[in-house]
Amino acid sequence: MKKAVVSPGAEVLLSGAPLPKSIAAKAARVGLITNPTGVLPNLRPTYDVLAELYTLAALFSPEHGVRGDVDAGGDVPDYVDEATGLPVYSTYGPGKGAAFRRMTELDCVFFDMQDVGARYYTYQYTMTESMEACAAFGVPFVVLDRPPMIGCIPQGNILSPAFSSFVGKYATAARTGLTIGEFARFINETEHIGCALTVVPCAGVTRGLYYDETASPFVPPSPAIPTVDCALVYPGTCLLEGTNLSDGRGTAKPFEMIGAPWLRVRDAIHALSLLPHEGCLFRETFYTPYSAKFRGERCRGIQIHVTDRAAFRPFETALRLLCVIRAQNPEFAYTDPEFESKLFGSDALVSASFDCERYISALDAPLAEYRKKIEPFYLYES
Repeated sequence: MKKAVVSPGAEVLLSGAPLPKSIAAKAARVGLITNPTGVLPNLRPTYDVLAELYTLAALFSPEHGVRGDVDAGGDVPDYVDEATGLPVYSTYGPGKGAAFRRMTELDCVFFDMQDVGARYYTYQYTMTESMEACAAFGVPFVVLDRPPMIGCIPQGNILSPAFSSFVGKYATAARTGLTIGEFARFINETEHIGCALTVVPCAGVTRGLYYDETASPFVPPSPAIPTVDCALVYPGTCLLEGTNLSDGRGTAKPFEMIGAPWLRVRDAIHALSLLPHEGCLFRETFYTPYSAKFRGERCRGIQIHVTDRAAFRPFETALRLLCVIRAQNPEFAYTDPEFESKLFGSDALVSASFDCERYISALDAPLAEYRKKIEPFYLYES
């Protein structure tokens, strides 16, 4: 299949995309929130592009760091970047307020990172919190948009505002259905942030596009998302993070394989075969994680094989998987019910009376309303 030739927002900017006059001059002091995905299709870093166009004064780090070398939830410190000589200020963790104050000293802040299209992913909240800081001091904010990782297809449940956190901050779907630039537009308007926001759209993007259908090299957006296939199941199997099941971290197939030393695999696969599971198959597997849960222990597992991306529904698939395992295995537990509820966007899942099929059958109406809300902020055609 011929690959789509796509230009991310950074490349469109380099080709002369118009920006507000206040940040059009070379003398403008700008900052960049970025990580290893902030590159052009030829893999030239965005910080090189901005240094050519403006006075690049600082880099700002999300979760996992500017260089992508920090594990999930790890400490991301301030430091001087050895490659650029620029100061790096961390927007992740308890000291992030200092980074936001640094943004107020600049003429403009740019954002360029690849999102995966899932509500739980923290980069989008780093972006919106940065937008809030810039709005408070009148600093323009520019999002250099990127192609969708797993297509712009909203799916799953809608977060209840009572469960807002850094793994789900707004009333969005589990699979958001938005690029990072569209997400910025949506939240800036609906949450009344009031940021002086400019989004530089991509060229060559359609809503149903998957990243591996583009001609651009794939750069993992974070250590545990090594492939597009992994990103596709992530809006579902990330829900396992608050349980005592391995989510596949520490293997070659994170989020595609789940398991535990005690898992009754064949019973689970049989039960799943009797439930709707469009676009995927389940396979018995065995693995020994080299990190994370059950490190060094042999796990009995299930691998999700996606056979039809258009039909596959990651949220519903993972929810059924979790509920089947919970029913069949007395060893199963929610290790952190509060965190699990934040991921899920409500405390319904951790309830002993949770009815999986009834819950799934009620998803369509809220999702239809969500689609209506986000459509005005689309930048790309289907």
